[in-house]
Amino acid sequence: MGVVRDIRKNPYIYLLGLPGFLFIIVFSIVPISGHILAFKNYRLSDGIFGSKWCGLENFKFFFTGKDWMTVTFNTLFLNTLFIVSSLTIAVVMSVFLNEVRSRFVKKVVQSLVFLPYFVSWLVVSMMAYAMLNQTDGLINSVLAGLGRSKIGFYQDAGIWPFLLTVFYVWKFSGYYSIIFIASIVSISPEYYESARMDGATRFQQILYITLPLIKNTFITLLLLSIGRIFFGDFGMIYSIIGDNGILFPTTDIIDTYSFRALRQMGNFGMASAVSLYQSVMGLIVILIFNQLVRKYSEENAMF
Repeated sequence: MGVVRDIRKNPYIYLLGLPGFLFIIVFSIVPISGHILAFKNYRLSDGIFGSKWCGLENFKFFFTGKDWMTVTFNTLFLNTLFIVSSLTIAVVMSVFLNEVRSRFVKKVVQSLVFLPYFVSWLVVSMMAYAMLNQTDGLINSVLAGLGRSKIGFYQDAGIWPFLLTVFYVWKFSGYYSIIFIASIVSISPEYYESARMDGATRFQQILYITLPLIKNTFITLLLLSIGRIFFGDFGMIYSIIGDNGILFPTTDIIDTYSFRALRQMGNFGMASAVSLYQSVMGLIVILIFNQLVRKYSEENAMF
């Protein structure tokens, strides 16, 4: 009844939020019902509700081999590299940008580091191929000119976790740094003035004032990122790696595995089973991490 009373008291506020609620319901909540396919032997001719139930057979097919361990490890490992690297570099970038005194230079640098965020992964994949391909890629052309042997980047699976991390950091660290800069700007100048009067160096001010006061922002971004740790960046992986099976041992993630199950085998049931496994594991991770955050910093917990 309290909610109804609040709606009657502030109808226009809820009316403004109505399009957002409808969007979430239509595109986020309703599609969850599609997970029913994970328990059915889906046929296009029978439809979703007409297809026969098969219990856990789709999950059995996925968990029988070792592929589920490989894609799960790759998803977690790559996302951990992406999260740690991008947030760490974003913090460093934001601190250094905050030290720039020229407003013109600061604005130009902020624009330049933010620009990659708007570049499509398809464009990034073409840039990567132009640099890394063995025939006439930029890096191998330079190595050949120096009399060195060429590197087969697209034949070496071991190097790709590092390369993908570089691409991810290049694209997203600027975006995160803008958020951290906004947090740093909101810090009261009085803290720094008091520190200078006490003889604190600029490094000490950063270490004992700036970093502690942007901790909440860091934890929030970290928590949001952890919430999607079981969801790989399909656009990046598939655009850059594609169907190169040589690189699958270190780059194949749950999203690309599910996509191939649907595209190559037409197995809607198994693809849905993999997606359901991904969703459940992601929910478990965010619940566990949120409890850890609540234990050490209750005000930063999301719920």
